[in-house]
Amino acid sequence: MHTLDSKQNLKDKLHEIIFEADTQEGKTFDVILILLIILSVLTVMLETVPSLEEKFGNTFFYLEWIFTVIFTIEYVLRLWIVNKPMKYATSFYGVVDLISIIPAFLSFFIVGSQSLLVIRALRLLRIFRIFKLAGHFRQGLVLVIALRRSVPKISVFLFTILLITMIFGSVMYLIETDSGGGFDSIPRSIYWAIVTLTTVGYGDISPQTNLGQFIAAIVMILGYAVIAVPTGIVTNELLNERKEAENINTQHCQSCARDGHDNDAEFCKYCGHHLHLKSQ
Repeated sequence: MHTLDSKQNLKDKLHEIIFEADTQEGKTFDVILILLIILSVLTVMLETVPSLEEKFGNTFFYLEWIFTVIFTIEYVLRLWIVNKPMKYATSFYGVVDLISIIPAFLSFFIVGSQSLLVIRALRLLRIFRIFKLAGHFRQGLVLVIALRRSVPKISVFLFTILLITMIFGSVMYLIETDSGGGFDSIPRSIYWAIVTLTTVGYGDISPQTNLGQFIAAIVMILGYAVIAVPTGIVTNELLNERKEAENINTQHCQSCARDGHDNDAEFCKYCGHHLHLKSQ
């Protein structure tokens, strides 16, 4: 019984350090973790420079594996600490943590796959926990919540844009098939519509007929609306969520692996599990 209590106490202590940033130990852990992530990403980048690879190739190799071992141990600890490991493993940060170490092991089977270790840069999103120390954590939460709640509206918008590009692409294929402008299939014509609508304009495919150029002009004008609409959706959500996020802290539920709790919350609003508060 005493062993079980000691094990649970160890889990609770590690959870407070690894998942939360309300204690000095938690803040220190986050700072060290972010420094390791930055050094790891820099190592992968510098390794691709031929002159540096020739000179420090072995050093880069050993550093990569040192970082990989550290991050693997950290990931295993995170799974062990939480009460429901699969909840964390399938969460956004859980997936990011996993894919940040997989490329190193894939390098045994796929040459060069270690270059994908730059994915570890995604782990720097945890820097919002440190921003709280500078008073910017809530602003980060406002943005995250606003983006999350914008997804349904933006999804409908993107689906509508997809339909528009399919229609314009098909029309352009019909008009420009024999013009020599590169509209030799409907998929390539849709590709042209997407490139034009997003105002990228590679120029590898271009209309040659007067009617085709007129339609292209319409698509270009619509492109400005494509930029404006998602911006308006996210801005609206930002205004709606600003007040809600003012009262949110870094507390992370050990049971369901979710965060975003109110400052005065003693229990998780998702599963009811008791939270580890600063005062404890």
